[in-house]
Amino acid sequence: MVALEMFSKFGGEFFARWAHVVAGICWIGLLYYFNFVQVPAFAEMDPAARNNATDKLASRALWWFRWSAAATALLGFVILGFQDHLSDMDYFKSPAGVSIVTGMVFGLTMLANVWGVIWRNQKVVIANARNVQAGGEADPAAAAAGRTALLASRQNVIFSFPMLMFMLGTSHFFPAFDTADNRGIYYLVAFVIWLFFELNCLGVIGGKAAGGLNWFYDSHKNAIITAVVLTIVYYALWEIILK
Repeated sequence: MVALEMFSKFGGEFFARWAHVVAGICWIGLLYYFNFVQVPAFAEMDPAARNNATDKLASRALWWFRWSAAATALLGFVILGFQDHLSDMDYFKSPAGVSIVTGMVFGLTMLANVWGVIWRNQKVVIANARNVQAGGEADPAAAAAGRTALLASRQNVIFSFPMLMFMLGTSHFFPAFDTADNRGIYYLVAFVIWLFFELNCLGVIGGKAAGGLNWFYDSHKNAIITAVVLTIVYYALWEIILK
């Protein structure tokens, strides 16, 4: 009986981790496809071709995108449950716990952007594309909706780099020391940086027009550069404050 329980626990954790990785590959892979491939390609298409691609291609990709995002987040909590960490507050005081919490904040923010911003606005864009193809009038709100979705999507690219660093670092290199005594200071600085970027992509700080503080989102190359710099900043915070 004990052997069966152990098999269920460790077998369940293994399956949850495997499924978490598969779902995460689908989610982040599609995020990079949208930003690095689809958006630049759509910019070079004529309106009719773009509307057709939005209807037939983007709508399908967005289905996999949003549900793989939800599955990735859910399975992450399942893994923590199998590891008995959800009820162990001491774990979240450890270096591994601080690392996983940081990664989770990025991941859950990205999930909220997917469902609350990107998908909600892309529904307007898709509906407009289908209506125009059917001979209807273009929705004047579609362009603004597309821009709002783009800002959140580019921000998710930026967040994905440090998110992946912390998710991988939890098991591989961040728990290499014994204490995380300065975690309060670390969380404060990390939170301020996170909040600035999230509010900015929502248009609260820099608005939604190109340029200025929205330089980060003006091209996928700018987003990649910003993502790399942000990852270095978070790694430096970890090394300076916690280690």
